[in-house]
Amino acid sequence: MVTFKVTRVETTPFEGQKPGTSGLRKKVKVFIQPHYLQNFVQATFNALGANRVKGATLVVSGDGRYYSKDAIQIITKMAAANGVRRVWIGQNGLLATPAVSAVVRERVGADGSKATGAFILTASHNPGGPHEDFGIKYNMENGGPAPEGITNKIYENTTTIKEYLIAEGLPDVDVSTTGVSSFEGPEGKFDVDVFDSTSDYLKLMKSIFDFPSIKKLLSSPKFSFCYDALHGVAGVHAKRIFVEELGANESSLVNCVPKEDFGGGHPDPNLTYAKELVARMGLSKTHSEPNPPEFGAAADGDGDRNMVLGKRFFVTPSDSVAIIAANAVQAIPYFSGGLKGVARSMPTSAALDVVAKHLNLKFFEVPTGWKFFGNLMDAGMCSICGEESFGTGSDHIREKDGIWAVLAWLSILAYKNKDNLGGGNLVTVEDIVRQHWATYGRHYYTRYDYENVNADGAKELMAHLVKLQSSIDEVNKIIKGIVPNVSHVVHADEFEYKDPVDGSVSKHQGIRYLFEDGSRLVFRLSGTGSEGATIRLYIEQYEKDPSKIGRDSQEALAPLVEVALKLSKMQEYTGRSAPTVIT
Repeated sequence: MVTFKVTRVETTPFEGQKPGTSGLRKKVKVFIQPHYLQNFVQATFNALGANRVKGATLVVSGDGRYYSKDAIQIITKMAAANGVRRVWIGQNGLLATPAVSAVVRERVGADGSKATGAFILTASHNPGGPHEDFGIKYNMENGGPAPEGITNKIYENTTTIKEYLIAEGLPDVDVSTTGVSSFEGPEGKFDVDVFDSTSDYLKLMKSIFDFPSIKKLLSSPKFSFCYDALHGVAGVHAKRIFVEELGANESSLVNCVPKEDFGGGHPDPNLTYAKELVARMGLSKTHSEPNPPEFGAAADGDGDRNMVLGKRFFVTPSDSVAIIAANAVQAIPYFSGGLKGVARSMPTSAALDVVAKHLNLKFFEVPTGWKFFGNLMDAGMCSICGEESFGTGSDHIREKDGIWAVLAWLSILAYKNKDNLGGGNLVTVEDIVRQHWATYGRHYYTRYDYENVNADGAKELMAHLVKLQSSIDEVNKIIKGIVPNVSHVVHADEFEYKDPVDGSVSKHQGIRYLFEDGSRLVFRLSGTGSEGATIRLYIEQYEKDPSKIGRDSQEALAPLVEVALKLSKMQEYTGRSAPTVIT
């Protein structure tokens, strides 16, 4: 058996190793600096403390982006040196973020071991490649992201670190072949277990959904299906689940081979970046598709986000979570006993609120960041949740889950069509959404992203918006001068959240202007980019009148968009005349 020694390597702190809502994300050129990754990993081990590290079983995998292979070997050697007992690695180092959460929660090793945490190597929906982004985050024993108490401690440790531990003499592990490799170190045995990436996740999905009814839908000549993984890690799971288990044609999978640079694309499942799927589904402005599939979906780089499309029809993420919640009890076996509650992030539209009110469900509005949902789920208070940023999920794991959301939609379609696959018209994605609007009203909704703007300008814009809030009368005067016929603002604040589970308070979570008719303007600085600042502007208008729910979204929102841009002085502070992305 190969033995290794523990070496202590002297180091000095790097500035800016502060994890955001989803870990630490920087350009690859930053991560490949000598000691940079090692400092962050050691700071994490130190923050967790010996009781969570010695003898632990850790998952180390990610979305396969550039630098992942090197990072897996470095983290494995550091885990061995810090007294970790086992490292579990998905085959080829590939595990979607939701699959990591499932593995932490569900997998039992051959020796009866259970995972106690995970290092996930991803920068989510950000581009990959030598000149693009890399990221790392730590998830806890519940399968969810580390809470602020831990991430703050990690950051503090990065500012004072003097040394890190690494195993000398431990060879690189072959991650392409499944099996267990055993080594001997100063503290005893150390195992590396390379395992099948999809088995545990698939088993969990089969316990949630009625696979035979989805298979029946997918095999119907009336129904056609398309799934685009944007060359992210979801492609690994998609082939196994949609083709091998559910019988979809392999030709229905697009860009499902993971690539280190995501094929040169931007692995963000929205109408701007999922160009091939958007064209195939008949939604391209430049390309006309004569016969689009009935259902289409896309994933991001690490497989936790999703976009759902019908034939020539876009489902907003805010509507998607509301529709899943409204139909879950009937269509998804896992929820047949009822929902414990539902939750959305603050910027997400209030479509879910209306469903919760109708169905008399507990409802929570939380800051952006999946950990807030995780707390509610761990306390048994929430079953289904979602974010407008194409993230949807449930209490089966503690991360958002892109493939789960697709299976949820397929389940709803299978349920609505259970009696008419033989004869009669197919109930389509568009039919389901329009019926939902007729029942609950429609939330016209759009998001403008201004990416990589000057950070000082972004901060000044937010300060200007906070200052305006001191006089609602003044705000309404300004608004009437811009567009006279919009509703008036009745409340304006900076969103603050007191967690009902642990009592923690999260401040400065976004600037809100709430209108009398239920419309909202929300402004947020996002923490998921790797450089510059991203301003996100969310615009929402609620419409209950059935004769007015069929309008074009951008047309319906045009007056509020004008109000938002002029009220915030967007161009003046950012120098931008248009957003980078509109969703």
